[in-house]
Amino acid sequence: MREHAKDVSVQRSSTRRYRAALYEDAVAIVEEEYASELSLDDIARRIATSRRQLQRSFSEVGNTTFREHVANVRMDRAANMLAQSDLTVGQISRLVGYRQQAQFAKAFRRRHGAAPAEFRRTATDGASAAEAADGDGAAGD
Repeated sequence: MREHAKDVSVQRSSTRRYRAALYEDAVAIVEEEYASELSLDDIARRIATSRRQLQRSFSEVGNTTFREHVANVRMDRAANMLAQSDLTVGQISRLVGYRQQAQFAKAFRRRHGAAPAEFRRTATDGASAAEAADGDGAAGD
């Protein structure tokens, strides 16, 4: 009797392609709709697959879970907003899909290693220093 191997290297190439396509489709939805309430079940239904197949796709292709991927997309969008806008932390937390600012701040700190307000200070201080350096370099040309 043949043993079932969990090793991805022994999967059929059609299975790998199928899971890669599922992953890409799901990632595209998350990128577009990250601020909404996203669920694995809903996205699986929308891309005509099972919850388990989509979980496998995130694990094998993305090396992550659906939940981690959504959180990372939200946190990356939040970091961009903090660095490039004057929106409040509360506004940004709602814009990226969090109902409670405290949950947002905790998730943000876990992902970026700093509280949102601290991250903004660092990002704007770094941008100011970079602009000053660019300005000095341009004057010398």
